[in-house]
Amino acid sequence: MKNEYKLKVRWGDTDAAGIVFYPNFYKWMDEATHEYFAEIGFPISSLIKDKQMNIPLLETHCQFKSPLFYEDEICITTTVELVKKKVFKATHLFTRGEQPIAEGYELRAWTSFENGLKAIEIPDEIKQKMI
Repeated sequence: MKNEYKLKVRWGDTDAAGIVFYPNFYKWMDEATHEYFAEIGFPISSLIKDKQMNIPLLETHCQFKSPLFYEDEICITTTVELVKKKVFKATHLFTRGEQPIAEGYELRAWTSFENGLKAIEIPDEIKQKMI
């Protein structure tokens, strides 16, 4: 399953040179992952509120290919490419039109904070939608 998250670069996303400040790519990957889970029917806000579950980051990486500028319209295509027992990897491709801008990934753990923070198995109903 792939999900596309579209956004427009805002002035506050840029540095003094008018180029997107690199930490925003990590913020957008996080947003794209949350949009992915909402699209497959499991919004993170509901998992937190109703099931005391969350998906904290273990590792993240982004490779930049071309700069982004104020008012650029971009698309982040998110795919879950690896699902293990308690961990999954979401990959993100940033494009402006057909032009690749950046590629990144997030490695995340499935956790419960019901009785203290603890890694748990990804629920089958969610895992099936991720694959």
